[in-house]
Amino acid sequence: MLRTKPPFRADHAGSLLRPQKISEARAKFARQQISADELRRIEDMEIEKLVHKQSAIGLQVATDGELRRQSWHLDFFAGLNGCELYHSAARQPDERPDAVRVVGTIDFPEDHPVLEEFRVLQRHAGIAHVTPKLTIPSPVMLHFYVGRAGTSPQAYPQLDGLLHDLAKAYRKAVRALYDAGCRYLQFDDTVWADLCSPDVVQQMRERGDNPDQLPQLYSRIINYAIAERPADMVITTHVCRSDGGSSSWLAAGGYEPIAETLFARTNYDGYLLEYAEGAGGFAPLRFLPRGPKVAMIGAIAAQDGELESKDDLKRKLQEAAQFVPLEQLALAPQSGFAFGEQSTPLSEQAQWDKLRLAVEVAQEVWGR
Repeated sequence: MLRTKPPFRADHAGSLLRPQKISEARAKFARQQISADELRRIEDMEIEKLVHKQSAIGLQVATDGELRRQSWHLDFFAGLNGCELYHSAARQPDERPDAVRVVGTIDFPEDHPVLEEFRVLQRHAGIAHVTPKLTIPSPVMLHFYVGRAGTSPQAYPQLDGLLHDLAKAYRKAVRALYDAGCRYLQFDDTVWADLCSPDVVQQMRERGDNPDQLPQLYSRIINYAIAERPADMVITTHVCRSDGGSSSWLAAGGYEPIAETLFARTNYDGYLLEYAEGAGGFAPLRFLPRGPKVAMIGAIAAQDGELESKDDLKRKLQEAAQFVPLEQLALAPQSGFAFGEQSTPLSEQAQWDKLRLAVEVAQEVWGR
């Protein structure tokens, strides 16, 4: 039967294609042709439309499509005390910053923009009778990608201090979001996919890191961050592999190297897992403990406009059910449909067709 609480049988990663009106408004704002208030008004209107569209196609969950974000992860990190954005060597000074570094003590401020983002989403979701879902980057991403080179030695002489403050900041964020009304929160995380990739793991060894220790370390950080969530708050993760809009992948490799730590020892309520070329089979799901945890099988391509066969999707769910009960499974697209301001090559119609397909298959597999 369908689930009445998240994760839902048909779910999705969160980001949606940016409507043309948003792109046009952002371009006008960059040219100082409209004010920040006018840009926000347009964003609010487009978010309202997206929420109602998600409801109309049968989804029980709705996100704001991440329409306000220039980057799927940098915006959140930029809102933390102690972080700042900057231009990497690949960017020109007149372009938007594309990297983050740690310059001071990490903390979650009471006025972080994500709180107001959620309140707007919640208001529209309540009218549309769907559960609002908020997505933010995982705390371990900042440590993994910034590392020693991107962390001020004055702020953190030892990186252990950075990890400690990150975990505390995210615990504050979870509490603040709960108080704002959030009951469904997703941590987006590319790190676990990197730790599945033999090539990435080898690169880490060559630069002097020890990737063998990171899964256990990161599991502890995440568990601390979410340890005090109230019983009626669901926190899941999306293990991201796709690379920001192309048809290639950031990290290839099956989930086996991290499966036991991620599924059995990390206290998420659910896992949205990208299953595409290079992601391996479903055998690692055997580590998912029997009980309330849910594995969302990301088997619908978000970067390919061709609509999947219902029979093929049902077959994949049955293959996964050889390792974990069908009642602990759900269906979703592999990834989001956009990466901040960069969209996948799909048309809006293809996006909605794929989300509707997830709903229809879920109803046929688990009932209405």
